[in-house]
Order: sequence, then structure tokens, then C-alpha cells
Amino acid sequence: MIDAFFEMFSYPFMVRAFISGIFITVCASVIGVNLVLKHFSMMGDGLSHVAFCSLALAVVLHQSPLYLSLPVVMFCAFLLLSLSKRGKMYADAAIAFISTSALALGVMILSLTTGMNTDVCNYLFGSILGMKVMDLYLTIVLCTLMLIAYVCFYRKFFAITFDEDFARASGVNVRFYNMALALMSAVIITLGMRMMGALLISNLIVIPALTAMRVMRSFNNVVLYSLVLSIFCFTAGLYVSYEYSTPTGASVVLINVLLFVLHYIAEKVLKL
Repeated sequence: MIDAFFEMFSYPFMVRAFISGIFITVCASVIGVNLVLKHFSMMGDGLSHVAFCSLALAVVLHQSPLYLSLPVVMFCAFLLLSLSKRGKMYADAAIAFISTSALALGVMILSLTTGMNTDVCNYLFGSILGMKVMDLYLTIVLCTLMLIAYVCFYRKFFAITFDEDFARASGVNVRFYNMALALMSAVIITLGMRMMGALLISNLIVIPALTAMRVMRSFNNVVLYSLVLSIFCFTAGLYVSYEYSTPTGASVVLINVLLFVLHYIAEKVLKL
């Protein structure tokens, strides 16, 4: 098993997948705690549908899905928060409106043009074979910038997560930091959809945070434990994908789900 684990790193595409995946999962787990506690956990799922729509448009225009999807998904994240925060629409309704509209538009574009070809399926369900060198560099740069920003403004993100009114009274620009969380979610969804799949990438934001909350009580510990869980689950999922030729995204998500179930059982047993 150990030999097979190190053997998979003899392939350049596996090295690219591992490095980019670690950066993406770390960022996803960190901001995922804030999003779950703010009841915005479904934002990732909604933005993943937007990513699918932009993917369909990129295929038709013969453009790079990653570079076209990034500004589109970020714009929709901004639009989503604008609709919900201005009282024009509840947050869950805004997410449902944008996600279903984007999904329907994406399906319509594909049905009238190229159809569901192999490249589209790879972006929908993930494919580590398609991780290019430039994608890796872009992932490292953007994720590093996000982590630096999160660490520098950690107290601000903490404040808006638990009490926006108190944070606003303390002089924190609540709207700005809410938008920062939404935009970081958009970047993670876009960067991760090539490897994890647009339909599965949102799970990296939600499940590790929920699992960490089963056993940890302080915010700091939840963030740190969620980060550790994400790294472990991605590494294990990547190994399972390599060893048994299973889809990478599905392997990572199912290991996340398994750990959540085990933590849930452990929590119930300890309370007896």
C-alpha cells in the first residue's frame, strides 16, 4: 500500500493533481466553516451550477472553461449576495433562483450545440488527467492569496460569522467581508471543478466543516480540524482513485461522508 502510494507520484499528472487538490481543499475547508455557520452552505452548490453554465458556454465558444468560468461565477456570487442582503429575496430563494436558472441555461446551450461530449463530462464529474501546468500555477497563486487574506482578516471573518450586528457596530465592513467569502467560494468552485467535478466540488466546502463540528466546540479548533480532515480525505480519495480506477471527485466525497458518519456515531456514543 505504501509503495503504491509513492508510486502514483511518479506520474506528473498525479503530482499536479495532488498539489492543486491540497491547495483547493485547504481553502475550501477554511471558508467552509464560516459559510456553514452563516447558513450559506448551499452557496457552493448554487455556484457549481453557475460553473456548469459557464462551462457549457466555454465549450460552444471554444474557450478555456477555467478562465471563462472564473469571472462569471464571481459575478454571480456578487449578484447572489446583493439579492439576499438588500431584502429583495431570501438567501435560500436567491440561491435556488440563480442555480436552477444557470443549470437550465447550461443544459439548453449544450442541447442546441455540441451536446454532452467527453470534455463536458470531465468537468461535470471531474478528471485528474486534465490538470494542466498553467492550471496548477493559477491554483497555487489564487489559493495562496486567499489563505493570506483569510489569516490577515481572521478576526473580521470571525465577527461577521457569529454576529453581524455587533460586527457592524464595531466598525467592521460587514458587506465587504461577506462579499469576500462569497468571492472566495466562487474561486474555489471554479478551480476545483476540473478535478473534482462541478457537481461535487461544493461538498468540499460543507462536509469537512460539518464533521469538525461534531467533535470540536471552539471556532479555532473547528477550522483547524476541518483543515486536517480535508487534507486526509483528499489524499485518501486520490489514492483510492489511482489504485482502483475510481472517479477522483466521487472517491474524495464518499470518504468525507464516511468520516462524517463515523464522527456522528462517536459523538452519540460519547454522550451515552
